[in-house]
Amino acid sequence: MHLLIFGLGFTTGRLAHRLRAGGHKVTATSRSGAPGTISLDSDEAAVAIAGATHILSSVPPTDGIDPVLSRHAASLVSSPARWIGYLSSTGVYGDTGGAWIDETAAMGGRRTDRVVADQAWQALRPDVRMFRLPGIYGPGRSAVDQIRLGTAHRVDTDQMFSRIHVDDVGTAVLTSFERGASGVYNLGDDEPTPGRVVVEYACDLLVQPYPPLISADSPELSPMARGFYTESRRVSVAKARRELGFIPSFPNYRAGLRACLFGSFHPAQ
Repeated sequence: MHLLIFGLGFTTGRLAHRLRAGGHKVTATSRSGAPGTISLDSDEAAVAIAGATHILSSVPPTDGIDPVLSRHAASLVSSPARWIGYLSSTGVYGDTGGAWIDETAAMGGRRTDRVVADQAWQALRPDVRMFRLPGIYGPGRSAVDQIRLGTAHRVDTDQMFSRIHVDDVGTAVLTSFERGASGVYNLGDDEPTPGRVVVEYACDLLVQPYPPLISADSPELSPMARGFYTESRRVSVAKARRELGFIPSFPNYRAGLRACLFGSFHPAQ
């Protein structure tokens, strides 16, 4: 296997680690020029497209433009890769008032760039696999870490949203190499929960007092965070379970936060 990753980051970096540990080849692009990576715009990237067996993009759109498709759409269409995937966002669904949604739900809402990119990748070629992801957390990027750093916010809202442990994203991608048809898959854990509940559980684990409650429009929150709290939805992952056999190692925030606190964990490939 030779996986080409467009956009080596938190999620794809842990996936790359798992594959390399299993003896597979991974080529990755990086904006930061991290050691061992290549540039998205380089000739090396074009060569990797032609030679990869699997291709995954996690690069988000910028100003309405997907950088990967802008540079490499034609090469991706003609690529001999037997698997192509894209990490999208459940933000493409917009606000559903906390209702459960699946992959048939209409796209819309405030994240128009994400909607455009999602549609463009679906239209690229018929065998693309789309993974729509909710909030991703994991070792070093969780409510536990925010409590330790003193940056956690406990927002006074019952807004419902889904989340997923970073290694469960990798597990879903890996299982899709061998199972499931092309198309769109929602990912997430089994227990969509208000964010304040997650923060409170992290405090309980660390035996720390709860941060004060603040409103969803508080100036303590960034503009992006305030926009986030204007939407509420619960995402069904029934299709991924049915077609990919996806079973999250961290089925809820409690299991995931305990893993973040007590040690990093890469599920078996």
